[in-house]
Amino acid sequence: MSHADISDPYVKGIQCHVVIRPDRSAAWAGDGQYPHSIKSIESFAVRPRWVFVRVETAGGVVGWGEATLEGHRLIRISLVGWDAMNIEDIHTYLYRHRFYRGGEILMSAISGDIKGKVLGVPVWELLGGKVRERCEIYTHIAGETVDDIRANAKLRKEQGYRKVKMPAVANEVAWLDSPALLNENLTRFKAIKEAGLDVAIDFHGRLHRGMAKQLVKLLEPHQPFFVEEPLLPGHIAEFKDLIGQTSVPIALGERLYTRLDVRPYLEASCMDIIQPDLAHAGGITEVRKIAAMAEAYDVGLAPHCPIGPLGMAACLHVGFSTPSFVIQEVIIGSAMDKLGFDLYTYMLNPEFLAIKDGHISLFDRPGLGVEIDEAKVRQESAKAIPFENDVVRGENGEVREW
Repeated sequence: MSHADISDPYVKGIQCHVVIRPDRSAAWAGDGQYPHSIKSIESFAVRPRWVFVRVETAGGVVGWGEATLEGHRLIRISLVGWDAMNIEDIHTYLYRHRFYRGGEILMSAISGDIKGKVLGVPVWELLGGKVRERCEIYTHIAGETVDDIRANAKLRKEQGYRKVKMPAVANEVAWLDSPALLNENLTRFKAIKEAGLDVAIDFHGRLHRGMAKQLVKLLEPHQPFFVEEPLLPGHIAEFKDLIGQTSVPIALGERLYTRLDVRPYLEASCMDIIQPDLAHAGGITEVRKIAAMAEAYDVGLAPHCPIGPLGMAACLHVGFSTPSFVIQEVIIGSAMDKLGFDLYTYMLNPEFLAIKDGHISLFDRPGLGVEIDEAKVRQESAKAIPFENDVVRGENGEVREW
């Protein structure tokens, strides 16, 4: 067999080249104003609960990012005059420039959209190239009744999904409560499994230790895909104890924002999947570092992303270029849709994030690849009311987890 015979199948598949289309500003020869310095930064709060950030360079390249942090206001830090191509330097500055270092608020909205557009390549090309041709995704299933759940599961199966996630029924469960209250979760879980889907279940940190370990044990014989945030962040010893009691994969990390946050969980060997949120955890730059560190502990990556198209695209660029990537969350057909907004509302190219058979195919457009309808964003932002978290209280008036 010739060398060409061996290489040909790969050239047509994962090794297929992407056309490079540099922006005119990439040809700057050192004369006149440096075209990649940041000229302006604008932020836009839009419904249902998203924050988009528009960055424009002196050379006229416009990049977009997402700084959505539910229930919080955006802190504006001036980066005008900074070199938009020096992503690592900007990331380091945002994290270290104050005595009290950047957390989920200061580290929001860092993307490589501008650099990809200037060089004419997709962001995943800047991250070492592609390691897969598609990313598998999962979406959410909910419903008021078990029959609603069953019907939604059937629909997801028909749409080609293989995996979904359901919320744990937990808001109404007290710190320690009747075990019978957990049975509703199992009934709903089984209804989805009947459709032939793998099911993850999101505890959302709403159950405390005494109830959480009971629910994990209740679900274990039915083989959840994973359980997410069975306990609140910070309970490292308790997570380690829980993972030692079950074979169910444990996922967590949407409320961990840096490698230093993640490190003690990895060292304690108390998770199987890490779920950083790119809109909160320093964007692509930091999440790639978190993924690389987690891989050394045999922990896979499944980015948290219940937000908009820019955050979604950023996650997928990481997925296309990260060997330890497992699966990507996406919000489709949720309560937000009932308000008239979905993943595609502010996109001029909705086909770019087309979902087929529970997967999204490799991107070939420069930058993040999402074309934002700027006029619609500006119009909506002018009248949008900032999103506020609901206050959840128990039957005796006590505040419970959101």
